[in-house]
Amino acid sequence: MKRRRFLSTARMTQAMVTGLLSAGLMTAPLDVADAQTKKTEKGDKVHAARPANIDRNGVLILIRGTLLALDQANKTGNYTVLRDLGSPNFQANSAAGLGDIFANQRKQALDFGAVAVLDPQLTLLPQIEPNGMLHMAGFFPSVPMQVNFELLFEPANRQWKIYGVSVNLTSGAPQAPDTPVAEQQKPDDAGLPPDAPSMAVQPKKTAKP
Repeated sequence: MKRRRFLSTARMTQAMVTGLLSAGLMTAPLDVADAQTKKTEKGDKVHAARPANIDRNGVLILIRGTLLALDQANKTGNYTVLRDLGSPNFQANSAAGLGDIFANQRKQALDFGAVAVLDPQLTLLPQIEPNGMLHMAGFFPSVPMQVNFELLFEPANRQWKIYGVSVNLTSGAPQAPDTPVAEQQKPDDAGLPPDAPSMAVQPKKTAKP
């Protein structure tokens, strides 16, 4: 079968993994209906993506879980856990195959650890694509290198499983220069304590009758 390209919304140039990569298949562009598009009485129809019904905590779990699994795989060279987190289609890639795909990231010693402590900023809110997959994209505003990501999840056994991963690093937002702290003016050397008030300003004593 022909190999079809997965088009990245952010046009990322780093490693892209899809569930059917090792089988020589990749997903069609997400704005075009594929074989899974539902048929209507009038024939095939392209369905627009729709917002995903998933809360913020669920989104954070999916994003962090995926990127931290990839980070650990890159650092250890063991992609078994990452593969196990994927959908059946993603698991068509062997652990060794995933290692080959992400070899460049491993050689560059890319570090995605910032995703554990920072909140992502989404450039593509979670949406359900016409092929039924959950799609989202964004970045973690870490410095000096910003973690950019685009993810696809496929429903399997009533759970969202990894189907596509695209991650790269770019220069983060420049840090504002440290604001110099104005030196506090040193107080003048303390002089002698003031004299006690003179008799002229002291309250008059009332004479006793």
